[in-house]
Amino acid sequence: MSIFRRNKLALLFGLLLVSALALTACPAAPAPTTGSDTETMESEDGDMDDESMAGGIGDRDPNTLMILYWQASSLPSAYLSGGTKDIDAAAITLEPLANLDPDGVLVPKLATEIPTVENGGIAEDLTSMTWNLKEGVKWSDGSDFTADDVVFTYEYCSDPATGCTASEAFIGVESVVAVDELTVQINFDGPVPYPYNAFTTAETPIISSVQFAGCIGAAAQTCNDQNTMPLGTGPYKVVDFKVNDVVIYEPNEFYHGGEVGFEQIIFKGGGDAVGAARAVMETGEADYGWNLQVEPEILAEMEGDDALGTIMASFAGNVERILMNQTNPDPELGDMRAEYDDGNNPHPFLVDTVIPQAMSMAIDRNIIANELYGFAGTATCNIIPGPIAVASTANDDCLMQDIDGANALLEDAGIVDSDGDGIREYEGMPLSVRYQTSTNSVRQKTQALVKQWWTQIGIDTELLNHDAGVFFGGDPNSPDTYQKFFTDVQMYTTGPAIDAQLHLSQWTCEQMPSKDNVWGGSNIHRGCSEEFDAMYEKLVVTPAGEERNELIKAMNDIIVQNYFLVPLVYRGSVSAASDTIDGIQMNGGWDSEMWNIGEWTRK
Repeated sequence: MSIFRRNKLALLFGLLLVSALALTACPAAPAPTTGSDTETMESEDGDMDDESMAGGIGDRDPNTLMILYWQASSLPSAYLSGGTKDIDAAAITLEPLANLDPDGVLVPKLATEIPTVENGGIAEDLTSMTWNLKEGVKWSDGSDFTADDVVFTYEYCSDPATGCTASEAFIGVESVVAVDELTVQINFDGPVPYPYNAFTTAETPIISSVQFAGCIGAAAQTCNDQNTMPLGTGPYKVVDFKVNDVVIYEPNEFYHGGEVGFEQIIFKGGGDAVGAARAVMETGEADYGWNLQVEPEILAEMEGDDALGTIMASFAGNVERILMNQTNPDPELGDMRAEYDDGNNPHPFLVDTVIPQAMSMAIDRNIIANELYGFAGTATCNIIPGPIAVASTANDDCLMQDIDGANALLEDAGIVDSDGDGIREYEGMPLSVRYQTSTNSVRQKTQALVKQWWTQIGIDTELLNHDAGVFFGGDPNSPDTYQKFFTDVQMYTTGPAIDAQLHLSQWTCEQMPSKDNVWGGSNIHRGCSEEFDAMYEKLVVTPAGEERNELIKAMNDIIVQNYFLVPLVYRGSVSAASDTIDGIQMNGGWDSEMWNIGEWTRK
């Protein structure tokens, strides 16, 4: 992600807006809010009349906001699950000190202002920062929110035994101190050029020190009541939670932001992306449908004159990628399956870069982007695709598929099909891979294409897909989570925050997921590069400017050219909202799409 959009994306988004105008004759904007050309009438008690309701939501209660996430929440927590659907479920009730708006600008939430060197909030030597907290903020049980809650949140996530999936946000933090009830000082272990990783965005919200007091460390996974029904300072509070199904919220009567727009929110999971789109655009069964990873032609059909909603897109830094497991996922290894083990458990053949390089060369990224993502994606060869100042051009050869070159590369390396069965062997082992992702029509079509191309270079592929609620969930007992990575390759989307440093920190050698840290590490592919780690150490003390930009490019190139990660598509986030809803500011990459849900209202 970046504070500036690339010119290519600006053009793509412009084309999207032109298309939307042609199809719907409705105005659009880079950070669109949903709207309707028809004014709605309200009765004296504020409820919409029957005629206006029939135009968008049928006989549904207008005071209930229905949100569909086809990846169901397995836990409304940003700290025990790294899945977006869980972070977003938590964002309706939990708040950070500051959010990032759709333009990537920090805006205060629980803080009074954003600390800077100019206002004295950041030390001139960049080794500490001070947050001033809003006065009078309360948790949803009526207790006071104080600096102690911020300190506790740091202690909770920084304890390795907690298994905190956001631990990288606190890298470099030496201590968090409550100066007084409304003042927090963060001390770093050295100069920090970008100090806003901790306690900003929905990925690192503040949790209640009283409610979670007994939940630090190994106890974190056992605190079922706290994890499923967290107290919050946000606009709504959790009143019911059913794992991998639904979260129900009601207004937080102690909310510091004023009156909210709905008496109830239903955050419903399950189904698929097409169903979520239809529920908003065609049937009016839902008010918001998230992450519409749906074929472009299907969305275009839904945007007709009778559409009940608006398709919205937002670009930041998300990249659909294939991860090449650098460890051995053989189930015969038992507890050592996919364990890094200080480099003593390498993958049988994917650690030889010739093989994943050939696999990358065989992929036609343009077909995937154009045919499966349409306006919401473009082919990319970078894991850090923007802003343009940090976008490497060293990997652009991947934009052209080269089946012949891939075959020649393997032949020259002596990786041949010795028995004529169509599958090459490496040191006697057939090149057969298991390829997993979440259950989604676009991803399954991507898998099918990639399998076809890999077959053409003599690599056998078994395709697997798992329910998204399971795949992106944090259940330590499930073998099918992306964190455990018990297959050879897997595919999903993620992307950097406003500053690439935090995202790059995920791939250092110390961030290995393992059974010992409850698979809480963020180096999912299990690749270790001493060169990368050395560059990261330099990055964390290099201020913004050309030198920092060049470091980010070089670190991107190490990941890409070692084929730890194979970039496919630079993705925009696409969701749909009912034309009866006002106040939405689409924020599909910088922060949670739920970031300003307290401002959403029914027209």
